[in-house]
Amino acid sequence: MNRIAQLDPATATGKTKQLLDGVQAKLGIVPNLFRVFGNSPAALEGYLNFSGALASGVLSAKVREQIALAVAEINDCTYCRSAHTYIGGKVGLTEREITDARNVVATDARTEAILNLARSIVVQRGELSETEFKAARAAKLTDAEIVETTANVALNILTNYVNHVAQTVVDFPEVKPGVAEATAEVPAEACNTAGCGCA
Repeated sequence: MNRIAQLDPATATGKTKQLLDGVQAKLGIVPNLFRVFGNSPAALEGYLNFSGALASGVLSAKVREQIALAVAEINDCTYCRSAHTYIGGKVGLTEREITDARNVVATDARTEAILNLARSIVVQRGELSETEFKAARAAKLTDAEIVETTANVALNILTNYVNHVAQTVVDFPEVKPGVAEATAEVPAEACNTAGCGCA
C-alpha cells in the first residue's frame, strides 16, 4: 500500500496536471511512479527533464535499460525491476539480456564494462578505486559514457528511493528478486516507449 498518495491525473491541478497530461500524451498511461512524483511538481518536472536529457545522450535505450535493471536489482527495487523488465523488452532486449543485466552481465564487452561501472558506483557510492576506473578505461569507455553511466545511475537511484519511501504499488507485471520473468501480462498500450515507469 502506498505511503505517499498516487495522484489521479483526472483530478490533478496546476503544474502537476500539466506534467501528468504530458506523460499521458507520450505514454498513453500515467504509471504509478509518476503519480507519486506528482505530489511535488518540482520533483516530477526534474525527473522528466533529467530522463529526457539522458535519452538524447550517447548511451542507447537498450544500454540505459540495462543500467536501470542492474541498479534496480542492486537496490532491490521491485517497482523499477518490474518496470524495466517490461520496458527493456519494448526497446529490444531479449529475456536473456534482461536477466543478464540484473546480474551485471552482458554478451557485449563494452556494455558489460558499463554495467560493472554502474555497479561500482552504486555499491561504493561513487567512490571508485583506481583499479575500477582503470577497468572502465581499459574497456575504452569514453568520458561521455562514464559521465552518462554515472548520471543514469543517479536517475535510477532517485526512482528506486522514491519507490522505497512511497512503497509505490507496482502497476507492471511484477518481477521478484532472482525471478527471470514477469508474472502477469500488461496491456500492449501500457507502455510503448522507454522512460515509462522509472527512467
